[in-house]
Amino acid sequence: MNKKNFFENFSLSSYTTIKVGGVAEYFAEPRNLDEFSYLIKWAISNNQRCQIIGAGSNLLINNIFIKGLIICTKKMKSLKIDPHTGIVEAEAGVMLPTLSNSLAKNGLQGGEWAIGIPGTLGGAIYMNAGTGNLSLAKNLIDVTVINNETNQKLELEKKDINFEYRFSSFQSNNFTILSARLHFEPNGNLKQLVQTTKNNLKFKRETQPYHQPSFGSVFKNPDNNFAAKLIDDMGLKGYKIGGAEISMMHSNFIINNSSASSKDIYELITVIQQKVLQNKGIYLQPEVRMIGFDYPN
Repeated sequence: MNKKNFFENFSLSSYTTIKVGGVAEYFAEPRNLDEFSYLIKWAISNNQRCQIIGAGSNLLINNIFIKGLIICTKKMKSLKIDPHTGIVEAEAGVMLPTLSNSLAKNGLQGGEWAIGIPGTLGGAIYMNAGTGNLSLAKNLIDVTVINNETNQKLELEKKDINFEYRFSSFQSNNFTILSARLHFEPNGNLKQLVQTTKNNLKFKRETQPYHQPSFGSVFKNPDNNFAAKLIDDMGLKGYKIGGAEISMMHSNFIINNSSASSKDIYELITVIQQKVLQNKGIYLQPEVRMIGFDYPN
């Protein structure tokens, strides 16, 4: 592989929002679709396992040597907005706050909720990230993907993708999201949209540990319940294992107090699950994706 395109034995800790991660055997940050395609081709021809990360939110990487190639999409961030039609073309690495701000400034309605989510567009579609009943799936037209096994590029229409709560069929197929087309309501009140977006960010900063290393939400909300309330009911706010702590601001957040290891965080997730299961009979399912653990993703 071209030395400019990838690194060997690369530390991943600064590539996750919780600031924990092992060492990748190979690591690359493609800047465009051609570079991305080349990396997939290299992985296929060298029989290397290939794993994709975005902004590293909702991601726990074990403090171990991770074999194979890790590709980070963050540098693939082309964003085109047509304010008249409401059509948006965005690459997988576009950050959700960037998208949210750009939509508001172009008078497009429907993306104000995404302002405080520290993920990429690709990650948000993969996880079907959202807040309340809102998610990008609602605005999706189609997705351009690459088949990790054949390096073939395809376009998938929204109807061909299965979206459920915090789930998309990308979690169980061999496609990687390269870019997407979305539609948002045009001709909105610019001043109002910008203000709503600002207010949403202010609210998130006041109710979530926004400026501390965390995943965002750790667990999915069970049916007719809230993970944060269940954790609160167990009296677990502020509970610590090593440098990992359940946030005092919002109990569905685990924060890294500068010294947490992946083991600390993993154990804290497990303790929460056990206590809620024992006392409430509810199994909390992590939203967090895990790399380098014997845990189903």
